[in-house]
Amino acid sequence: MIYLKENMRYLRKQKKMTQGDLADKLDIKRSLIGSYEEGRGVPKLSVIKQMADLFEVSVDTLLAVDLSSEEPTAISQQPIASQPDLKLLSIVVTPDNDERIAIVPIKASAGYLTGRADQGYMEQLPNFSMPVSELNKGKTYRVFQIKGDSMLPVPSGSYIFCDYVESVSGIREGKPYVLITADEGIVYKRVYPQAENQLLLKSDNPEYEPYSVAMSSLFEIWKAIGFLTFELPEPDAMNVQKLGSLVAKLQQEVSKLQG
Repeated sequence: MIYLKENMRYLRKQKKMTQGDLADKLDIKRSLIGSYEEGRGVPKLSVIKQMADLFEVSVDTLLAVDLSSEEPTAISQQPIASQPDLKLLSIVVTPDNDERIAIVPIKASAGYLTGRADQGYMEQLPNFSMPVSELNKGKTYRVFQIKGDSMLPVPSGSYIFCDYVESVSGIREGKPYVLITADEGIVYKRVYPQAENQLLLKSDNPEYEPYSVAMSSLFEIWKAIGFLTFELPEPDAMNVQKLGSLVAKLQQEVSKLQG
């Protein structure tokens, strides 16, 4: 478990520092300290290291040990390989600490894999706020633009609105997700948890075969909750798509019989 926000608040108060004092020592905005302590943002690794030096603790202890507890666990004494997988999610906030929704366009997909944990990179992405009831305050949202026809009738170029999922246990079988993976990059598929720590990914377009990815390759999980497209469908588009799906299924059945 990550105790960064709790430890920041605890150690800051131990040092009798205000959020402004800490921000001055780290040379960052005070509003960022507020977002970090409330868990709405994650500092850059360089800032985490600065805080560890300032509070005179190791980075491992700052992240993985509950320092406010009377008997902190001994996680910091374990080798890194045996510690829990610590995944830090960077977000974008306004000076008033209101979270913004970052957009990852197709052209930024490759850079997102390496820059997703970098606060500076995230702040360079397009971002916005949308005051609609479907997007609740207190949750973290992100928008990913997809490419290709594997998830038709959602067309290529669509923007997928997503809700952050903290762990694999939060995945619901057969629901659509945007997954950030080490091997596949950014993928938008229906997800089915499998045995042996595998996820089966299926496309809505039957012309694409399902495939599996290892849970260990996941960086981030985002549940798709809606999409935005600027491609208006033609009157007969849905009929053509349904016909194409039926033909594809028929071809699969014929292949099975021939095999």
